[in-house]
This record gives sequence, C-alpha cells and structure tokens, in this order.
Amino acid sequence: MRALRVGLASFAHVHASGYARLLVQRPDVELVASDPDGADEDKGQPRGADLAARLGVRHVAGYDELFAEDLDAVVVCTENARHRTLVEQAAAAGVNVLCEKPLATTLRDAAAMRDACDSAGVVLMTAYPVRFHPAFRELRTRVRRGDLGRVLAITGTNNGQAPTASRRWFVDPELAGGGSLMDHTVHLADLLDDLLDDQPRSVYAQVNRIVHAYDVEVETGGLVALTYPDGVVATIDCSWSVPSSYPGWGGLTLTVDGERGSATLDAFAEKIEVFDDQAGGLRWQPIGKDLDALMLEEFLGAVRDGRTPQPDAAVGYRTLRVVSAAYASAATGRPVLLEGVTAHT
Repeated sequence: MRALRVGLASFAHVHASGYARLLVQRPDVELVASDPDGADEDKGQPRGADLAARLGVRHVAGYDELFAEDLDAVVVCTENARHRTLVEQAAAAGVNVLCEKPLATTLRDAAAMRDACDSAGVVLMTAYPVRFHPAFRELRTRVRRGDLGRVLAITGTNNGQAPTASRRWFVDPELAGGGSLMDHTVHLADLLDDLLDDQPRSVYAQVNRIVHAYDVEVETGGLVALTYPDGVVATIDCSWSVPSSYPGWGGLTLTVDGERGSATLDAFAEKIEVFDDQAGGLRWQPIGKDLDALMLEEFLGAVRDGRTPQPDAAVGYRTLRVVSAAYASAATGRPVLLEGVTAHT
C-alpha cells in the first residue's frame, strides 16, 4: 500500500502543529507543509519553515508549490477567512480536503467550498475531533437507544482562555469571523447535530465583552439557546472565560436530560496533574484517546476507500448556519427562526 501524499496548508491554527506531529509519525503518509504567511504574522510564535523544521516536516515556499506535489489530500489550517481560497485551489487540483473549523466565516463561502469539492469529486471534511470521543459515541448510542427516555434539554459548555497571547488572528474580526461565538459554538453545534439527527428551529443568543474588554474587539462571552422542532431546548456556553492561570486551556461538557435520566460527557476529564516549574506551576496533562488522531484516521481512511468522511461539508455548513443565526440574534436581541428546517437523515 503506497503512502498517501498529504499537504499541510498553513500553521496558523493552533491545532496545525499537532496534526503535523501525528501525520509525520505515520508510515502510510508522506507529509509536506507550506506556510507562506508565517514569516509576517504572530511575531514571537514559531511559524513557517522554522516550525516545519522543528517538527521534522518538509516545507515548500508557497501553496502553488504545495499543490504541485501531486497530493492525495490536504489539511487546511489557515485563518478562518482564508479557508475558501485554499479549499477551492485544492478542489481544482483534485485534492481531498480536511478543513479546520469553522468551515468558513460566511455561509456563502461555505456553500462555495462545498460546491467546488462536489463538482471536482473530492471530499471535504470539517475538523470536529470531539465527535470521535469514545464517551460521546457511547452517549449518542444511549440517547438513540432511548435509555434516557425522551430528551427534554441539553446543556453544553465549551470554555477556554482568550487567545490574546498567541495566534492573535483569533481575535481579528476579519480573519476569524468573530470571537468566542465563532470559535467555540461550532464544536457543540456539531455534537448536537450528530446526537439529535435534527436541526434547530430557532436560535437565540446573547454576547458580551466583559472579560478581556480592553484586549480585543470581538465578543469574549456568549450563551446560545437552540429550540428544536420536537421541543428539545439546548444551550451552549461558548465563553473565553478561563483565566490564564488555569492549569489547562479549558474544557467541553455536554449534559443530556431525559424523561428517565441524565448523562454527562466531560470530554477532557481524563488528565493527570503535573507540576512544571518552567511552565509556571501546576498544569493538566491530557491522557486517554487522542481525538485528533481518531479524526485523521477517519479522513485518511475515507481518502483511501473513496468514501465521504464524517463530519462532511454539509455538517460544516449546518453548524455555521447556527453560528450565523446566533450572531443575527445577538445583534437584534430577538430569536432567529431557521426556515425550512427538517431532519437531515
């Protein structure tokens, strides 16, 4: 079985180096990276050829050179607003794509990316690693089997530190498309999409900039309420509310309340406490399954088998639709109805 030729487009996203470490270790992958913007952005943070050298990854100067490598697949980790250009370039070259979340910053861009890949006959997968968590798979099985009875309410949290010290494009409204609402709503929107196999009928959101008000121009706190056609109400706390002194980046939880019981997922509960004097004291070291590795396995397996991986571009579009509605609601102070909502099975 020949190795897949995989490109890594940009180290802009914080997950990019992790993907590189995993891919470079795989004997069935030949990895090459390009990060032409790295030399000009995020001063003090390793990017571009320097970071590639540290990770042991071959680096080429630009994206044209990257796609000249006769790639089978590419992992797009640029700033959110730059996803569309690279995904369309990949589609034109006949290259399968794993794109960082959110799929785009606008629904128009997300639809264009989906259509370009469909027309080219290549796959477009959205990077949502938490849905591969074994505990979430078990939660989904129990919910769909009816163990909790009819689902009444779901509470989700995805809280983290504000990205003000590194990768500051996350707080650039043009490059990121927003703040914590854009950054942290989509992961839970994906889990709800998979768990309920349905889309919300209405979206209501409130945001603020109380935390880090003097550091950034985008929202840093938010709460999103989703109402589904069958009456289920779900909430998502997407705030950058974790202090810099916290021993971890943040966390993600999901609690499902049904007529006969409740169940809670704590996605990053598996950890050990480590005292690291160089890192400033106590920190949490994650243990257990590597969710990024599980996601990459799904993507690469789909490329080899010629099938559509999950979560695909349609999921990326639906979750971005929730975020877009949340921004519209936050701007008006009123719920936003999602017209024509039907189950997506």
